[in-house]
Amino acid sequence: MSPFHLAIPVDDLAAARGFYGGLLGFAEGRSAPTWVDFDMFGHQLVVHLAPRAAITRSAVDGDAVPVPHFGMVLDWQGWEALAARIAAAGTAFELPPHVRFKGSPGEQGTFFLFDPAGNALEFKAMRKPENLFAR
Repeated sequence: MSPFHLAIPVDDLAAARGFYGGLLGFAEGRSAPTWVDFDMFGHQLVVHLAPRAAITRSAVDGDAVPVPHFGMVLDWQGWEALAARIAAAGTAFELPPHVRFKGSPGEQGTFFLFDPAGNALEFKAMRKPENLFAR
């Protein structure tokens, strides 16, 4: 797979470094006074000083999912480990770790949280990774 590049707005680079580098453990790459690169599981996430984005909600399997959002599909063990790391740090989940679409091809573990700038992130793990795009 080719790595993706995603640039998001933040209103405090120090808080973004604490969240993405400290809490989530993403290695920091290049930076300038107005932006910072992070290695997000081999993908390039760049935080830029900019105004906050508006968040709305969309119903997904009984959850009010924040939109827009971004994140990663991890293996089940990595997903559980990241959820435990976030919980141990006392960081609040927007939607706590749970299983969605139980018994369907798309069965997955998921959780949502917000970064300090209000960007929504989702981390998920597929029960059967080969079904990521299955209907």
